[in-house]
Amino acid sequence: MVWAALQGGATVIAAARSETKLRELASDASAAGLSGLEIERCDFTSLRDTRQLVERLSSQGSRIDVLMNNVGVMNDELVITPEGLEASFASNLLAHYVLTEGLIERRVIAQGSAVVNITSGGGYSVPLSTALLNVTDPAQFNGVVAYAAHKRAQISLTSFWREQHGGEGVGFYVMHPGWADTAGVQRSLPRFRRLFRPVLRNAQSGADTALWLAATRPSQPSQELVWFDRKIRAAHAFAYTQATKETAADLANYLASISRSSVREER
Repeated sequence: MVWAALQGGATVIAAARSETKLRELASDASAAGLSGLEIERCDFTSLRDTRQLVERLSSQGSRIDVLMNNVGVMNDELVITPEGLEASFASNLLAHYVLTEGLIERRVIAQGSAVVNITSGGGYSVPLSTALLNVTDPAQFNGVVAYAAHKRAQISLTSFWREQHGGEGVGFYVMHPGWADTAGVQRSLPRFRRLFRPVLRNAQSGADTALWLAATRPSQPSQELVWFDRKIRAAHAFAYTQATKETAADLANYLASISRSSVREER
């Protein structure tokens, strides 16, 4: 996705946990004659790191035209962060919330900007449930279920943001890239990969709709939805995933509450 954006002439701020990988990316881009890449080291399992990234971008006077919330991981084993959060919840969802809300609050994302959230087909398998998002009990943790719950929540969170911030002239989109042959699939879903490898997408085809949304900003109806292959798709494939009493606003309140608690603990 970074590569395609650079080839299209965009200035890209790539943020990731590994300084080594970021520098390798910058070196590869330079060797290919691509300019416009800026790198920011940020561990998105850490709310402190995420907030510091917001502060750096704000203090630099950055203006972000498109934010891609694409950080995600499926952990096989339970990992608890120093802030007491389940690590995949922190990186897959909570950091997206903290980053996006922080950048909007500081007007780094403002009128005319767009936010594109990258969900997954796994999100179709579960209903919205805050109880599934931050499971810290080893006896209850299931990495695949946690990942699916985070991706379902991304869909709902996008709907909340569209209603909450749409009047500010910011566009909010959520897209499903299709099943791609990513490092996460290779590591966490080896059997799935063996069975479906002939139809798994490469990075370019997986990123196509996200980049298209960033470039075109198409209009969309008000109901909950997902973009896939440049078309609007239903947000639910099964009736049981709609059987929840929780709303997108409930989800946002839940994330905001955890975010506020972590700020108090930092102080």
